[in-house]
Amino acid sequence: MARVNIHQWAASMRAEWPFCLRWRFWPIFNALLFVACLGSGLAVVLTTHQTRVAYAELQRLEQEKNQLHTEWGQLLLEEGAWSTPARVERIATERLNMRIPNVHDVEVIRP
Repeated sequence: MARVNIHQWAASMRAEWPFCLRWRFWPIFNALLFVACLGSGLAVVLTTHQTRVAYAELQRLEQEKNQLHTEWGQLLLEEGAWSTPARVERIATERLNMRIPNVHDVEVIRP
């Protein structure tokens, strides 16, 4: 009696299954699953590689950004040093032979 119930259950399951797989299609089905697994594995490897390449590029760009920020700070300091009154006065004295006028050399002109 139990044996009949198992066969009856198996027959009802085959009848209720949404699609019927025939034994002759199993090798094709297995080959398709194998190709799908290989394809997904290859996709994972390629995605990982692209991620690593993008991360390396990001690190290179961040390092370049830090160098540019450092250079920008140095340029700002240099600009501040170049525009100080003491530097301007020193260059005017050394290169242009300019001097601060003496009190006796100053003439006041009234309108």
